[in-house]
Parts: sequence; C-alpha cells; structure tokens
Amino acid sequence: MRHTISVLLENEAGALSRVSGLFSARGYNIESLTVAPTEDSSMSRMTIVTRGPDEVIEQITKQLNKLVEVVKLLDLTEGAHIERELIMVKVSVPTANQREEIKRLVDIFRGRIIDVNDANYTIEMTGTGDKLDAFIKGIDPPLIVEVVRSGSLGIARGSKSLRL
Repeated sequence: MRHTISVLLENEAGALSRVSGLFSARGYNIESLTVAPTEDSSMSRMTIVTRGPDEVIEQITKQLNKLVEVVKLLDLTEGAHIERELIMVKVSVPTANQREEIKRLVDIFRGRIIDVNDANYTIEMTGTGDKLDAFIKGIDPPLIVEVVRSGSLGIARGSKSLRL
C-alpha cells in the first residue's frame, strides 16, 4: 500500500541524509521526497511517499521517530488528506496547429503556460500524480523537451495538523 508520511524535523545539516539513510539501510524505497523550511526557520517539513505493507510502514515510522532530528511525524494516509504535485513541462510547438492543441490540453487540465518563445511552451500545473501523468500521456511524446516534477506534498484535512 502507498503511504504518505509527513515529518517535522530540525532544519540542520545532515538531517535529510540521516532520514534517507534510514530508508536505504533497511532496503526501503522512497518514491518521492520533498523537503523545505516551514514558517519557523529552525524546522523543515519533509513529505515521504513510500510503499509497503502496514507492518513495514509501522517499522519505518518507529525508526524515524528514533532519529534525534525528528520532532513529529504523521502518516497522512491514515486519515483524510490532500496531496498535490507541481510539474513543469517544456514542449516543442513548431506549428500553429500544435500550439493550439497544446493550449487546449493545458486548459482542459487547468494548467498555465508560463513561458513562450518561437519554438517552445513551458507549462506549469499542479494536481494529483494521476492528473499529471494523464497530462503527460496527452502530449505527443516527440514534442516533450523536458519534464520537472516536485514530488508529492501532503496536508491533513480538517483540524488535524503537524505542528509543535
């Protein structure tokens, strides 16, 4: 089963390395890893997406909680939550017909064209991983010049939160 784990940790050198090292030392795979400072510059929030049976996920969370830098942890998959990714896609649009086709596709998926030149469009879009995958599949593969994805971000719905 796919799990999204949100971790509040001290924003210090080596913290990310210790968390990723914990996964690799035990042979667990990280599908997605996103980390950035929070509103408190001494803290970072890390979102980890991984797969495994509940027993393995429980073991992962126990091991994460043992790390000194980890302040608080929440398995978002256990409750209602919202997940989003950001993608930027550069596509080649050499003809007017291709430009119109890409514009329609971007509109359908509620994206934005953020850079335009004679030969390329750069598109920005947020959404679930499935939505972004569907968008990429809708583009003729030879037109894709470059794809950059942020990885998953998640937040609990309602009053549940990951704060000190």
